[in-house]
Amino acid sequence: MAKLQVLHRTRYRYAAPVRESFNEIRLQPVSNEHQTCDSFMLKVLPAVHLRHYEDFYANCVHHFEIPHPHDSLLVEARSVVSTNRSNWLDPAAQPFPLSRIRECVRIERCFDYLQSSQYIELDPVVWRLAIDASAGCTDAWQTAQALMAWVHSQFTYAPRSTTAYTRMAEALERRTGVCQDYAHVLIGLCRSLQIPALYVSGYLSTPGADASHAWVEIFIPELGWRALDPTHNHQPDDNYVKVAVGRDYSDVPPTRGHYKGTQQRSIEVEVQISPLEI
Repeated sequence: MAKLQVLHRTRYRYAAPVRESFNEIRLQPVSNEHQTCDSFMLKVLPAVHLRHYEDFYANCVHHFEIPHPHDSLLVEARSVVSTNRSNWLDPAAQPFPLSRIRECVRIERCFDYLQSSQYIELDPVVWRLAIDASAGCTDAWQTAQALMAWVHSQFTYAPRSTTAYTRMAEALERRTGVCQDYAHVLIGLCRSLQIPALYVSGYLSTPGADASHAWVEIFIPELGWRALDPTHNHQPDDNYVKVAVGRDYSDVPPTRGHYKGTQQRSIEVEVQISPLEI
């Protein structure tokens, strides 16, 4: 078990005043069987009236608008989250045969996570890679772990080598990227073999390297969703904080919006994660 305090601060500065700014924020951690969001506070400057709703994927989305001119925007989220990921699935387990995995297509909550999406395109090349990377595996869980190990071994982690808009195909060609790219590639490989896979955004607390993070969850019939982190080649532990899920990154950006005015702007993002005593 762990208790983590998370600060996520994003500051925009514009070269000239902008107006009619409309924004969506996905920064509130979820509460589920693995973690509890003990507290959450969202501050926006200029001051706004915040509203929130639950999107199609059950993520909490805060939204606001700033109609008047402003030359900067601050979005600051503070959370305290208690985590308890004690129910890991044994890496050697074989809970569901791969030969029956196509049954998932009849499960409504899996349908979106078996298709191509904005950043993930399924094609014969991806299918062939998945077949080769999981050769000899007959269980869905074992297959997903083999695909995770393949991504981890074949890719080089390189900060700033890609952008938030890099597609899976480009990451596959480069074989370099960041956690978002690792997640997109693993999702594409899993989906090509009919294993439902979704994208998870959140945080990972590691000594000296607090940051936003991305990983994957796959669906195993009779067990439900199970998390895998291809960047580190393991199942997420108590140092992970889950915020939002979707088909790929396009469904879960921390901040998204539009405004009228100059295109010249700067963006500063700061993430701090501190352990607290339980």
